[in-house]
Amino acid sequence: MTTQAHPVDRELVQAAARVARTRCRGDNHTMAAAARARDGRIVTAVNAYHFTGGPCAELVLIGTAAAQGIYELDTVVAVGDRDRGIVPPCGRCRQALLDYFSALKVIVGAPGGEGARAIPVADLLPESYVWADHQLDTEPDTGPGTEPRAGETAPPGAG
Repeated sequence: MTTQAHPVDRELVQAAARVARTRCRGDNHTMAAAARARDGRIVTAVNAYHFTGGPCAELVLIGTAAAQGIYELDTVVAVGDRDRGIVPPCGRCRQALLDYFSALKVIVGAPGGEGARAIPVADLLPESYVWADHQLDTEPDTGPGTEPRAGETAPPGAG
């Protein structure tokens, strides 16, 4: 792993902290996330905690960004409520962020912002599995009885 630090987007950290302070109330919403889009816009979101495993703020952020027509994010940060400061993404979020935005920078650091740094999301998952790398390039199916292309085998149960 070769961690390459990038400048920390302080405005982004402040945006996430502001949302955590003003919108996270009680046990249902305890984390806020903010991301900067490639075009400079900032999008924010909060988690939706639920005992069944509700989504983290970073996952809600992906959907919120898409709902606003934002599909390219440059940097993301998550901040905990009750002045817990910057909180690194969990493993599930690290994987999702890597799969959606492979060039994304993630702001991590000690609570309170001490030692905050922005690092590539891939550095959070050394020897990572990249979902897109394992998808088959397929041609559109032309219907029942379609023969596999040269070098391919038919899926189990196929004619």
